[in-house]
Amino acid sequence: MFTSNPFAELSAFIPPTVMQTYIIVMILMVAGGTIFDVIHKNSAKYFFNNWRKAESKGTQQVSGGEMVSLAVQTAAVEVLTSAEFCNARRRIAHLLTMYGFLAYLITTVIMVFWYPTPATPTPAILPQLWTIGALLVCLGGYWFWFFIRVDVAAEGNSPFRIVRADLFILSLLASVTLGLLWAYLQAMDSSWTNVFLGMYLIATTVLFGSIPWSKFSHMFFKPAAAFQKRVENANGSRSNLPAPADKPEVFGSARRQPRHY
Repeated sequence: MFTSNPFAELSAFIPPTVMQTYIIVMILMVAGGTIFDVIHKNSAKYFFNNWRKAESKGTQQVSGGEMVSLAVQTAAVEVLTSAEFCNARRRIAHLLTMYGFLAYLITTVIMVFWYPTPATPTPAILPQLWTIGALLVCLGGYWFWFFIRVDVAAEGNSPFRIVRADLFILSLLASVTLGLLWAYLQAMDSSWTNVFLGMYLIATTVLFGSIPWSKFSHMFFKPAAAFQKRVENANGSRSNLPAPADKPEVFGSARRQPRHY
């Protein structure tokens, strides 16, 4: 399982072109769902209107070089290290899930498109990264779901309480978990392989096909919002908020977890 390409083994039953077409369809669903979400919620309109207001109310001009510097800072801080999370556990869980998902997703595309059959031997590092990425998603995702969610950790709700906002994390965990189980059962030549393959495809389709109703598209919106915030701080508009006081910010005690129920 850790050194064999599960998609190459699957090619004995499903033609590689079918698998490749499925991935292309999923990519199109993500793009189409994100565009629909932007149009439906007027996100782009709000973003550009807010950008123009910030420029008109700014007290100083931001040069092109400063804009590039702010973009680099946004990529390094908010995107690559998720520094916007004040809670260390939430930040670590987010990073585990994010980098695990990227490794899992990229290796999936490489194995399906470049090494689709046993005739083209897959480098052992690819299935290993695929498995490690999936395990990181499970580690970060289940840690978040059962121990970090605000309504569970702070408000005392059941970890099995589900609302629409949970669609993304649940479909992600279902897709990755079922993918791992399918790969393992296929390596063991189990009779349950096809059952878990079907559930894996259903969960993956829900993950990438539910963009307008889930929080998947937030991963595209958050960097833009973080960049805009940095620009507003640089030009002095500050979203109509006062400048920070000399007294340092205090967010509560780091020695005690919130328990408000």
